Amino acid sequence: MPSFQAGYAPNLGVFLKSLKTQQLESSIENLISLLKRRQIKNSRPCAIATAHLLLRVVAKFRWTDIGKLLERIREVGQRLIEAQPREMVVGNIIRRVLGMIRDEAKEDRNEDVSDSASNSQIGSPQRQHSDLGVAKAAAPPPTFSPLRFASTDASELAETSEDDVFGGRPQTGHRPPLLTSHTSFAVLNGVPVQQSMFNLLSATPSPLATPPGTSSPHGKSAVNAASLAHKIATTSKDLKAEVISGIEEIIDELDQVDDQIAAYAQEHIHSNEVILTHSSSLSVQKFLLKAADKRKFTVIVAESYPNDHEAVHAAVTGKSKANIEGADEMSTEMFVKPLSSAGITVILITDASIFAIMSRVNKVILATHAVIANGGLIASAGARIIAKAAKVHRTPVIVVSGVYKLSPEYPFEFESLIEYGDPGAIVGYQDGALVDNLEVDNPVYDYVPPDLVDLYITNLGAHAPSYLYRIVADHYKIEDINFHNPELQF
Repeated sequence: MPSFQAGYAPNLGVFLKSLKTQQLESSIENLISLLKRRQIKNSRPCAIATAHLLLRVVAKFRWTDIGKLLERIREVGQRLIEAQPREMVVGNIIRRVLGMIRDEAKEDRNEDVSDSASNSQIGSPQRQHSDLGVAKAAAPPPTFSPLRFASTDASELAETSEDDVFGGRPQTGHRPPLLTSHTSFAVLNGVPVQQSMFNLLSATPSPLATPPGTSSPHGKSAVNAASLAHKIATTSKDLKAEVISGIEEIIDELDQVDDQIAAYAQEHIHSNEVILTHSSSLSVQKFLLKAADKRKFTVIVAESYPNDHEAVHAAVTGKSKANIEGADEMSTEMFVKPLSSAGITVILITDASIFAIMSRVNKVILATHAVIANGGLIASAGARIIAKAAKVHRTPVIVVSGVYKLSPEYPFEFESLIEYGDPGAIVGYQDGALVDNLEVDNPVYDYVPPDLVDLYITNLGAHAPSYLYRIVADHYKIEDINFHNPELQF
């Protein structure tokens, strides 16, 4: 009788392990299916999975032209975005990789141009003739100047200082000889240059005019096809190593982003303040724990019913559960420790009590699912109600977000960004009469407009919503913004 083996639900950890054994195309299809079934969800797990997959795509893809690599990345990225268009971080990571490849290729071309320019200056006939002229000019001064039919020796100048050869005036000095390569050559041979025939006869053909397959004026053979192919292959290997290193830096950034954001906590949270937060976010958790090292304050947590309330309860009580949303996908420690163990007074409230308690709140700290180009954000359901209540009571709203969540897309229909979950979490199907007479929507995310946000804190520092366009311009290329929609390319 075969042994029974319990099944398991694939997640980020299982996918990362499978990358080492599966074929590349199988790994791409595997991630597409995981995104479609929402077995990998939330911003950070999706970003980590996308970055690791692109790292394998670049490592396995054989290319000699940078355009083919960009085309391959765009093709894989378009399939991933079509699998789950609401996970905007997938497109963000792909755009950053595309921009990084363009920067590396541009830097590599600039180095090639500078190297070829320096080589042409060293090996060109004009440079050698010029060096010859400079070397000859540094020799002992000749006894005859081609420009003036008089001696240039210092002793002879002293003897003939009374009368000038041409004008009879006292000669106080002499005109220096023309420092050209031909003049120096003629001076050394004692032949005055009075005509331009020497220039015509000594003209050296340009290296560009050398027929292919013949030797250059300096005895070096012209570049053949084999050496050119070897150079291209070497350049491709160097560029591939640089691209892989750049993707690994993006992965390291994803691992360190929460700690980098938490470093700004003590600048924005002060003692004896009342902080209102929402949902269970590891970024907000570390942000508050970092501030608790030197501050004593109170945290009010809204439970985010019905989609995130179990994870919020676990975060407040410190009881981690294996089925917490995204808990096993964080690739770090689970909720480090409950806020109360760090000396923070924690109060758990229902969502209906937010407006009533807002008058006592000093700051609102929100986590985000994605930040769009106009300064608005997509956050867990209930964030917009909190932001509106804070605006009525003039309470500052601070959003904690990594740069990788900042998307260059500007959605014109915000409803397309809202994902809807299981309506059975609100109204059970056992209430048959109620289900038949109602249409129940369970939005998983809310859109918060930029006028309801006061400050964004990213791993690059604190920024106003109106400044986010500058960060977008620094991290994404214009030609990569609509790579998944070729008809929208400019």
